Amino acid sequence: MIAKLTGIVDSTGTDWVVLDVNGVGYLLSCSNRTLSRMVVGERASLVVETFIREERIVLHGFGDPGERDWFKLLTTIQGVGARLALSILGVLDPDQLTRAIAAQDKTALIRADGVGPKVAARILNELKDKVGNLTLGPAAAPATPVKGAPALAASTANAALADAVSALVNLGYGRSEAFGAVVAAGRALGDDASVSDLIRQGLKELSQ
Repeated sequence: MIAKLTGIVDSTGTDWVVLDVNGVGYLLSCSNRTLSRMVVGERASLVVETFIREERIVLHGFGDPGERDWFKLLTTIQGVGARLALSILGVLDPDQLTRAIAAQDKTALIRADGVGPKVAARILNELKDKVGNLTLGPAAAPATPVKGAPALAASTANAALADAVSALVNLGYGRSEAFGAVVAAGRALGDDASVSDLIRQGLKELSQ
């Protein structure tokens, strides 16, 4: 099982790269995001996921472990194969994908070629309870209440976050973008922050 390859970039295509490792050329399927880092003639290192099919062995290359982990998770969903998973990872990096799942942002997912509303909804539904278990970035989950705080306080804080996100979306920001900004605002201001404070701080986050 090949887990990682390091060598010289020999050639690239629309969805693949050939990596020359000590004279042996390995063909790897990659997302557009990973391919954008590949420069012919330069040294590169890719994390590898190996698919063994009936007639051949297919290697998928990733720029970092986070992208590979998302690929493995996405391909567990019915209707999402390797090609579609790479398409998604080509338009959303791991942190952006984490925010999209947490924010239930269907629009972000359907930007990927081949992802329709039904597939996007299935991805959001099946992964919404799993993003908190991934170590793929600071936006994996909304700000959490202080341990031991009353359930009512937690509910109020979450409601304020949701209202602030809705307000920013109504101002024209994407749901994932708004979600990330409000989460950052909530962490900066604390659980007692009002909706107006979250909106104001969220706008500051978005302007940076």
